[in-house]
Amino acid sequence: MTQPSPTRSSVVQSSGFFLFLVLLTAANLRTPITATGPILDNIRATFGLSAAAAGVLNFIPLMLFAAIAPIASWLGNRIGLEKSLWSAVCLIALGSVLRILPAESGLWLGTIILSTGIAASNVLLPPLIKRDFTQHTAKYIGLYASTMAITASIASGIAVPLASLGNIGWQLSVGVWAIPALIAAVVWLPLVKKARTPRPLNAMTDGARLKSPWRSALGWQVSLFMALQSMVFYTLIDWFTPFAQSHGFSQASAGWLLFVYQAVAIIANLGCMSALKRMKDQRLIGFIASLAISIGLAGLLFAPAIALLWLIIAGLGAGASMVICLSLFNLRAVDHRQAAQLSGMAQCVGYGIAALGPLIFGIIHQYSGNWTFPLALLLACHLFQLILAPLAGRARQIG
Repeated sequence: MTQPSPTRSSVVQSSGFFLFLVLLTAANLRTPITATGPILDNIRATFGLSAAAAGVLNFIPLMLFAAIAPIASWLGNRIGLEKSLWSAVCLIALGSVLRILPAESGLWLGTIILSTGIAASNVLLPPLIKRDFTQHTAKYIGLYASTMAITASIASGIAVPLASLGNIGWQLSVGVWAIPALIAAVVWLPLVKKARTPRPLNAMTDGARLKSPWRSALGWQVSLFMALQSMVFYTLIDWFTPFAQSHGFSQASAGWLLFVYQAVAIIANLGCMSALKRMKDQRLIGFIASLAISIGLAGLLFAPAIALLWLIIAGLGAGASMVICLSLFNLRAVDHRQAAQLSGMAQCVGYGIAALGPLIFGIIHQYSGNWTFPLALLLACHLFQLILAPLAGRARQIG
């Protein structure tokens, strides 16, 4: 059995409760985003949003993921991971409620607030796992990623059917996901009350010698690996539905195809989790995952009629890539403080670049009048992940 960290609250003395808490939090980190894509046209119709405004609505979460990441990393090391995570979950709950208000301002403000909470949670969960259950890092990261994939796929799959129920409309599709956020905020309370304030980093001799990931080539390799896999994922989430509709699929069918894309990631999450335990480094598995995404994109480009096949392949690569990214935050760091720094940097750089994917993809589609050129450009950009995978996957630490 893994012994609890001496800095951990006495409330969590078993790995069972800790795992439950991690998975409950993870269930809130993709659903507010993936539930929006399939019903974006419904939201546009309600508020009369232009295509450009809809693009900004998709752009906001990823840009906040990037902007908030370094702040969340600093805050976690300053006031503690538990308090920071509880605050983040509260923001997700608040933003989810605001987003379903009848005023357009609620949509924008709610999106900003919940995106801030998701951004902070994304950064802080991996170092929490490294601090308290170092020997189970791969297991917990894999289950954490699987939970995000399961809930994200469900949110995509049921978004259109929920929007068709009764007279509530799309508000039901996005509002239902406020419930798990509210539950998570309550479950976090015992940890927040018992949590200890961490000692300042400059009071720790070992911590003072740790190299900043921002000054490390390895830190940049991990960050860019994160960027490219995220760019493809969010571009497909945002634009696959209109792409599929232009090739003869219905809106509901496109929603379920996105469900499959994210659901197969669960298999990859669990398989990658097992593989990481047995491998001395992550070079091979990172390359295979990256290759699968490239094959999926190429298939959508040249044979969109069998999109289901290509989304399955790309989904397997996306699921494995996410587990690898989350694991690298811990594997390339010396301790949980440096893991928080690397997580903050990788998600700042990663989501900052990833945010440009859906935005530029949409602009190019608008001006080219077709899907071929933007999809080909997305594939060309993603090929760089094949180069980065062996570099970021080397069994080294930043120092």
